[in-house]
Amino acid sequence: MTAPPPHTVIIGAGPAGLTAAYELTKRNATVDVFEADDVVGGISRTVERDGWRFDIGGHRFFTKVGQVEALWHEILPAEDFLLRPRMSRIYYRGKLYDYPLKAGNALRNLGIVEALRCVGSYLWSKVAPPKDQSHLAGWVTARFGRRLFEHFFKTYNEKLWGVPATELSADWAAQRIKNLSLSNAVRGALLPKRNQKEITSLIEEFHYPKHGPGMMWERCAEHVEKRGGRISMESPVVAVHRADGRAVAVTVGAGAAVRRVEADHVVSSMPISHLVLAMDPPAPPAVQAAARELHYRDFLTVALVVPAEFSFPDNWIYIHAPEVQVGRIQNFGSWSPYLVKDGRTCLGLEYFLNVGDELWNSPDADLVALGTAELERLGLVRPGSVEAGYVVRMPRAYPFYDFAYRENVDTIRAWLAAEVPNVHPVGRNGMHRYNNADHSMMTALLSVSNILDGTDHDVWTVNVEEEYHEEKGPGEHGTGRAAPVLPRQPVSG
Repeated sequence: MTAPPPHTVIIGAGPAGLTAAYELTKRNATVDVFEADDVVGGISRTVERDGWRFDIGGHRFFTKVGQVEALWHEILPAEDFLLRPRMSRIYYRGKLYDYPLKAGNALRNLGIVEALRCVGSYLWSKVAPPKDQSHLAGWVTARFGRRLFEHFFKTYNEKLWGVPATELSADWAAQRIKNLSLSNAVRGALLPKRNQKEITSLIEEFHYPKHGPGMMWERCAEHVEKRGGRISMESPVVAVHRADGRAVAVTVGAGAAVRRVEADHVVSSMPISHLVLAMDPPAPPAVQAAARELHYRDFLTVALVVPAEFSFPDNWIYIHAPEVQVGRIQNFGSWSPYLVKDGRTCLGLEYFLNVGDELWNSPDADLVALGTAELERLGLVRPGSVEAGYVVRMPRAYPFYDFAYRENVDTIRAWLAAEVPNVHPVGRNGMHRYNNADHSMMTALLSVSNILDGTDHDVWTVNVEEEYHEEKGPGEHGTGRAAPVLPRQPVSG
């Protein structure tokens, strides 16, 4: 007699958690999904205020993984996707630099003297590379030269992370801009566009759900529930119970709503640090210490409604201007005309910060005033043009890559594998890795295979294997979150 499929508890209803739920229910396995928030999608949600829709972080649907693309189109019909042009630029010293690199534009903006200095700096980095390439500054300088690092990497990344570039692990750069160098960028500026898709950073177009990325995950949740899966919102998992070398149940909720749910497997996209600290009995002190030493970077979006005359063709503009706090500005109308309305567009100003700091705690009205003043200071709108404003806060948007993070994650991984092998970390925060949405989905797909088929896929190799990143096979397309780094796209998704 065939044993019934295992019952799986899934923590989190973002891309990774819902992908796992979708695949499990498609194969008739029983599923309980618990989401602490009141909306699905995680950072890939679409927020709606007064009929305006905001993509939190910006999500280009492009991937090199055929399995992931097939799943997108299984969840959403073709008519719900738009094919959108990719465009982003860098605002630096009052000028806009095309990205991908266009030699003429860069020369005009930098000037011939500075351009030659940048080339000389690049050549010198090949002769005498920095001795210490363990941090972001050294790693990027070795590949682009000191002057290009200071022009196009330093300010943005220090805004993004809130620390000097010398305090960021080179793992961040290696993961985000692994297949792009100055020579590749120049080649991208000179080659025909049809040859540029081999370099992920240089894609010219991407698919996008017409009502924003949250549309994908709202529809996915509907499919899960139609197949009998249960999705509980505002239901935080506060404990993961273990016995006899396995996880056996979770405790969900708070106050009078607390309940225990038995589980054969647990798929977790909650922050891996929170997962460890939720273990019952507790993890050993050294493992708890490793969890407490993992940190995150948070952000908020100030969305400002302006007349369509102040639209721009970019999906976003990176702001490398130290005189303002904003790090990036999205134009939601360039993502999809369905996100905006009434002959107007909406510009999303992104501020990178930490939960609890002064900016995070500022009243929404003050943040709208700040965003308005900075938009006017940058010359992107005329004074008095902003008609309305909204604020969306997003905690734990990015896992922080300090020098200790890898050792701490390794400590946690080893303990989980030995003590609770039926707990499957997936996704960005679930693995403390800056995964795009497609990477997060792939970790979920492999975990489902491990649960139902008894395979032994190593989900930790997703987004690190050389062949996963580099060349795109003929006919492959995909999707992923747009990440904050430069000069790869450079950050969601």
